[in-house]
Amino acid sequence: MAVADPQPHAKVVIIDDHDVVHAGVEAWCSKADPPITVVASFHNPRQCFARYPQLPNDEVDVVIFDLQIDGQRPDWDTLSTLCGAGQRVVVYSHKFTDEVILTALDVGAATYLVKSEGKRHLIDAIHAARSAVPYVGPRMAKALINDTTLGRIKLSEREKEILVAWFQTESKELVGKRLFIAPTTVRTHLQRARAKYAAVGRPAPTKSALLARAIEDGILSLSDL
Repeated sequence: MAVADPQPHAKVVIIDDHDVVHAGVEAWCSKADPPITVVASFHNPRQCFARYPQLPNDEVDVVIFDLQIDGQRPDWDTLSTLCGAGQRVVVYSHKFTDEVILTALDVGAATYLVKSEGKRHLIDAIHAARSAVPYVGPRMAKALINDTTLGRIKLSEREKEILVAWFQTESKELVGKRLFIAPTTVRTHLQRARAKYAAVGRPAPTKSALLARAIEDGILSLSDL
């Protein structure tokens, strides 16, 4: 016989830069059954860590985290810090590419939901995360299937660094000077990145196409340019 949860009241924190998301999630949680209480809402991770320097703790069961704050690239550092400490995190984002979803799961997110997936999925995901039970929403399921059947783009950290530098400069020579490597090395890494994208059915033969792929995968954002 299953033992009843002695504390069915889930306590969550929201980190998101949009007031409408805070209001919507709080309204949804207020009507949830079993109950969910939003104990705090923050517009960025700094505010959260100022209030809760130690996470997890008895006051917070689940963190609902918008991976992309203020239009920046995905905040993998914050997600890694939260998950590395053992905090249960539901990533709640408008980004829906397979690479971003799978990377978030690799980092340690309990689940990944796209904001368009709605109330029921978020409420169920919160309860599941609190109970350490896996929860798979529709877009996360698609990403997991694609990861199994098609493979995924796995750029090295050096390849990502060179891509970002190349998009921020005018030539491979300038990238080489910035990173203290030869232009031929820059070219080799870019060729490898293109080959990896082509291998998973997402060709990027031009600089603009490669930039689009990098933005899709959260390697950089328009504000980085």
